Amino acid sequence: MSIEPPCPEAHALAAAPDPRLFRQVVGRFATGVAVVTTVADGVDHAMTVNAFTSVSLDPLLVMFCADRTARFHDTVLAAGAWAVSVLPDGLRGASEHLATRGRPIAGQLDRYRVHRGPATGVPILSDALAAVECRTHAVHEAGDHSIVVGEVLSLDVPNPGAEPLIFHDGRYRRIAAS
Repeated sequence: MSIEPPCPEAHALAAAPDPRLFRQVVGRFATGVAVVTTVADGVDHAMTVNAFTSVSLDPLLVMFCADRTARFHDTVLAAGAWAVSVLPDGLRGASEHLATRGRPIAGQLDRYRVHRGPATGVPILSDALAAVECRTHAVHEAGDHSIVVGEVLSLDVPNPGAEPLIFHDGRYRRIAAS
């Protein structure tokens, strides 16, 4: 069985995909939710992300994506060290709060239990399902975002029994019991 490649003329006539449909299509992929944190000039900074994944086992690398217009973007790149706290469903409020553009920077983590990571001193949410501390390994421009790749410095599982916070189709979801 052979598959014929599409004819080049068909590509030239095809309209560019609609960005709204793109958001709908990629939103059908269920993701976990995490908070990335860093420290700059003694001030804690945080941002909710759902674009976080492992990259490599040798060396240990992970990545997250940051909107280049977000104030967190330049801060985390300048800091060079950061942590990822994978959120349980009980921290939906933290996810929503730390995703709000324009919120005050000072004290943004005060309402959550945090501890300092042993490798970087960056805040980690103490009720996280999992936590990873990183040093920036590489940054790649990708459209209106940057892909920030981090070398893993430490790992922790602070809250192993909690259920994960899931985001699917534009809404927070729970994993249904089987």
